[in-house]
Amino acid sequence: ARARALWFVIHIVADLHQPLHAGNGSDRGGNDFKVLWYDEPTNLHWVWDEGMILQQQLSFSEYAERLNRRTTPEQVAAWWDPEPAQWIAESAALRDEIYPATGGEFGAATQDSPVALSWDYNWRWHGEADRRLQMSGIRLAAYLDRVFAGE
Repeated sequence: ARARALWFVIHIVADLHQPLHAGNGSDRGGNDFKVLWYDEPTNLHWVWDEGMILQQQLSFSEYAERLNRRTTPEQVAAWWDPEPAQWIAESAALRDEIYPATGGEFGAATQDSPVALSWDYNWRWHGEADRRLQMSGIRLAAYLDRVFAGE
């Protein structure tokens, strides 16, 4: 039960750093926002959960090592925050910026007219996706430190 609870905490901390998990209330966290990712039909949520990561063409261990190498001690100190409300607020603020321009509201992309995304979108946002992953790892450590070490 403790191992399952720990797995749940790890998963939720990461999810709270993905901007579309702080949904806007209109499209199920980007799941209803249809896109073509390099000409493949999917949704914006998948692009942020997996697409930009897979596009790096690294194994998960290589990807994690790259993120670890790029995380500075100054970033660790700045991001050491065990408060989920802060993480959610950051994700919500970022969420509204990551929707591609469609000429309308968030729901403008439909199954019949998905928004085409590829290199330009990936170039614009993959660094931010990496940063959110780095932050989630640091904040997971901060959260677990608070839980197990006491305040």
